[in-house]
Amino acid sequence: MMNLELFGNPIVYTPTSESDPLVQWTESGLYCAAGGFYIDPHRVVDVAVVTHAHSDHARRGSRQYYCERSGVGVLKSRLGTSIQVCGVPYREPFQLGRVKVSFHSAGHILGSAQVRIESDGEVWVLSGDYKRDRDPSCEPFEVVECDTFVTEATFGTPKFVWEKNRNHGQDISEWWAQNRAIGKNSLLFGYSLGKAQRILAELAPYAARPVLVHASIEEINRAYRSVGVKLATTLMIDHVPLHHRLVGELILAPPSILKTDWLSRLGSFETAFASGWMQGQESRWGRAVRYDRGFVMSDHADWNDLVHTIQQ
Repeated sequence: MMNLELFGNPIVYTPTSESDPLVQWTESGLYCAAGGFYIDPHRVVDVAVVTHAHSDHARRGSRQYYCERSGVGVLKSRLGTSIQVCGVPYREPFQLGRVKVSFHSAGHILGSAQVRIESDGEVWVLSGDYKRDRDPSCEPFEVVECDTFVTEATFGTPKFVWEKNRNHGQDISEWWAQNRAIGKNSLLFGYSLGKAQRILAELAPYAARPVLVHASIEEINRAYRSVGVKLATTLMIDHVPLHHRLVGELILAPPSILKTDWLSRLGSFETAFASGWMQGQESRWGRAVRYDRGFVMSDHADWNDLVHTIQQ
């Protein structure tokens, strides 16, 4: 029988033998003593195996990092180019201490990986963040058989169910065209790493003109393009002359710019946010958010896919 654990939730582990579990929770995060490494540690450690480059999983200061090979560029863009990082391709085993480790696609963002750990015939898989929906900007999720599955559960309630096979690129393109027809800019918010690139990949077949992007997004775009991910043509908005009047443009920016004067040059615009939290027009903390449009577009598994993945 498979054991199940959830990231971010109190759990009780029932070992199948008298020995300690292969992975344990510590003050620094999930730790594999047999391998001498941590998975997504939240403190400085000697060896960090990183599932992906988002800041709640990848933190500065550790001596040595391991991640999936295609994610090295985005990890360096977040943690600095001087980090010591070993990039290992998907499904290629490597040895750490007494355990065999391999990365398997999580389908979350570029280079996102589930971590498979094997020791003495026992197999654990730690999912990191993952999704099962199609995403042209990264590899699809891979089902990996195991004895114990440690899963994320960001949207772990039955109210979160995504509409499958939604054409997000077409939806966003149509919204952009509607606003352009009335002389308004379209200001679309999406997280700088992962969500923005997925949006641009989805838009690639539809965008007839460059998408204007925030500098933090363009930095990540370069890492995606360097490994062959096809994105819509972009232009960093800082490179547009200040005297140039913006009309009918699609502008992609992180939500953090709402608290700055960055919006002052955008003229008349409509806003939208691309996120799973837009389902029901509620934010993560249950407060109403005020956008003109919401695109329910998540890089996490919904309730049904969490359950389905566990059953598989």
